[in-house]
Amino acid sequence: MSNILDIVKGINQAAANAYDGAITEEGEPLDIGLQRDKETPITDKRVMDGFGVTFNGTTMRVNYHRDVATNEVMTNKLKTEVESAIEEVYSFLKKEYKKITGDTLKAKKLPGNVIGDVQTTSRVRSWVQAHCDYEIQGAEGHDVKDKNDIDSSIRSFLELGKKAKRPENEEITPSANEK
Repeated sequence: MSNILDIVKGINQAAANAYDGAITEEGEPLDIGLQRDKETPITDKRVMDGFGVTFNGTTMRVNYHRDVATNEVMTNKLKTEVESAIEEVYSFLKKEYKKITGDTLKAKKLPGNVIGDVQTTSRVRSWVQAHCDYEIQGAEGHDVKDKNDIDSSIRSFLELGKKAKRPENEEITPSANEK
């Protein structure tokens, strides 16, 4: 079992190593699997895409964003391209995590598809934002609270306000509606 904090630090370092323009130990451009890694002619626009990683307890969320032409949104292959990009990012994170820590990153994709949203800025430009959640396996050091525990904690806190005595010197003035 590994400590969740050590796992998160390793994954964050792996994600930090994936900056645009990063190179490998051999001096080759780092291939993460994003659109920006593909060769583009000088006359073509620069491809804008990237990813980020966030954590909630033992759940890791891989966020992905990409600029797309509005006519690409109408094709059926955009969804598969986005899902493929997120899987390639996850694969990159696993390899990089292994290089950094020497341990294997074990995470299970949570049920449900990749969740995405397409927004448009004009008739020509749009962007897609998507994410996929993974449950980190073999982590210790994080207590997962039961939803009922949280609900009861909130209820007991709210009850404290109902039981509180009002100060003796408080003057209760009628509100504007009561006048």
